[in-house]
Amino acid sequence: MTAAPRPLDGIRILDFTHVLAGPFATRTLADMGADVVKVNSVERAVATNDPTHPYYLMWNRSKRALSLNMSNPEARPIARALAEKADVVIDNFSVGVLDRWGIGYDAVSAENEGVVYVQMSGMGEGGPWSKFVTYAPTIHALAGLTQLTGVPGREDIGVGFSYNDHQAGLHGAVAILAALTSRARTGRGQRVDLSQFETGVNFLGPSLLDWFGNARAAAPVGNDLPYDQLAPHGTYLCLPGSGGASAIEDERWVAIACMTNDHWQRLRGLMGTPDWSGAATLETNAGRHAQRTMLDARLSDWTGSQSATTVMERCQAAGVPAGVVQTGIDLMENDPQLAAAPFCQPIESINPAIGQTFADRLPLHFSKTPCDQYSRVREVGEDNAAVLADWLGMSAAEVAAGEADGRLS
Repeated sequence: MTAAPRPLDGIRILDFTHVLAGPFATRTLADMGADVVKVNSVERAVATNDPTHPYYLMWNRSKRALSLNMSNPEARPIARALAEKADVVIDNFSVGVLDRWGIGYDAVSAENEGVVYVQMSGMGEGGPWSKFVTYAPTIHALAGLTQLTGVPGREDIGVGFSYNDHQAGLHGAVAILAALTSRARTGRGQRVDLSQFETGVNFLGPSLLDWFGNARAAAPVGNDLPYDQLAPHGTYLCLPGSGGASAIEDERWVAIACMTNDHWQRLRGLMGTPDWSGAATLETNAGRHAQRTMLDARLSDWTGSQSATTVMERCQAAGVPAGVVQTGIDLMENDPQLAAAPFCQPIESINPAIGQTFADRLPLHFSKTPCDQYSRVREVGEDNAAVLADWLGMSAAEVAAGEADGRLS
């Protein structure tokens, strides 16, 4: 059966990325139909570059796998030939690696003037920190995210997952689409320098404005809003769950956000309009915010007698914003919204190394060009023959010779 057309069918992407940020960018484009050729090697297939590693499995579906041993200088002419056929070449190495291999933008664009290069380094090219080696915790710290995403008095907590990697990946995908759109008008590609550090700093916009406009330094605020006085606005303990290995695992919480006076009045009604809630000091957002510690305690008394799901459903039915603090099990096994999507689906092709794998669907629903077919992560070099025949017209014998002499390994 012929697959339905997808938005990026025919776009060729040569993918030298690794870990999360770059692979997330190219996975997004692969899901939308781009022919993404993931370059790896037996030598580099360790840790997050190992096709059985959870990161690799998560971020490298829907791509074809090519093994190129770039430490072997004789493999580089093949990489150069592929780059000259590519629409996009992307990497998230330290600045200058592709140039040292002879496949950087300046060299390749002389032969392939339409090629788009995206360099997703930690700090961007130029500047005193351009050679820094960066991972999510260091980028979060340098960009100010760690300092602002904890609780008051604790500036060392920070973001507990690779937030900036995901944001850099999305920026990388958007950069590619923008550069390809420009190429459609001008016929020429270009090089895009993406600083993951600057991506993180961009998310501090209000804090930067507050400093430059008011000389006021932002600080972590926990569940409070930094620039609005709103309450109740937080997470509240509910009846425990069941089956957890510890009391902490059994904890269940619900988030409630009263953004308007109307939300507060509706919440009062749900709580049975207790006498304390009618105090004149609670009639305004500012008044409630001033008494938020008391409000949080009262609200916790109310939520503590109900399940988190019950509180959420009652609040939402009354027009009060609320949501269960969900676990991974909740999301994959109990969430009716994701089940209706369906958000998580088995990948038809079975992974030979680990068996059945699953895809979290691309959260974009195209009416004319659906993007709902995902292929499993491929083994290192599994698509050597197909890719090199498609892109370069190499014969099976030529590919076999390259695999034998170590260039394609």
